[in-house]
Amino acid sequence: MGRGGQPKDRQDGPERKCIATGEVHPRHGLIRFVVAPDGQIAPDIAGKLPGRGIWVSSDRAALEKAVKKGLFARAARQAVVVPDDFVSLVEDQLVARIVNLISLARKGGGAVTGYEKVKDWLSREEATVLIQASDGSERGKSKLSTPQGGTFIGWLTAAELGRAFGRQTTVHAALGAGGLSQRVVDEAARLKGLRVSNGGQTCRKGS
Repeated sequence: MGRGGQPKDRQDGPERKCIATGEVHPRHGLIRFVVAPDGQIAPDIAGKLPGRGIWVSSDRAALEKAVKKGLFARAARQAVVVPDDFVSLVEDQLVARIVNLISLARKGGGAVTGYEKVKDWLSREEATVLIQASDGSERGKSKLSTPQGGTFIGWLTAAELGRAFGRQTTVHAALGAGGLSQRVVDEAARLKGLRVSNGGQTCRKGS
């Protein structure tokens, strides 16, 4: 896995077609939506809601195109309602899922926070994922390196990462090996498409 956080050569699960780009991707690279009983388009981040799935690439431009061009109604073959601030809603739900997964990993002993603890895990090769807040000090972050063959996640804010550890803010965190770590990596890769531009800069809400 690379520093970008995108898993390499993932072949798990069936593929789905994005309604915005027309491209076919494995499901972990897209976001599923369903039409709620009231006609609203609802993000199905966990992929468990009933109903026919509508799939869009986990990419800000693709989501914005789907909204602007009325592609959800076309795919659903019915009139639908797209909530206000739709892309931000999807982004917030992805963040909430990642925070919850990291929190579960922490409770199971599979995640640590704090510079010294993270450094210790990295030195003893216990860490497989390095997470650093996008708004943390660049000087401090540069002192820690992504584990060999591991993954870097750098597009959660310090406040968001802090929620996973019951703190106001957190800049450095690490995950050990295990199923939850891979799930965090997969969800973080989807969030990256909404937050990180092609130039590698983290997108800010309202920018």
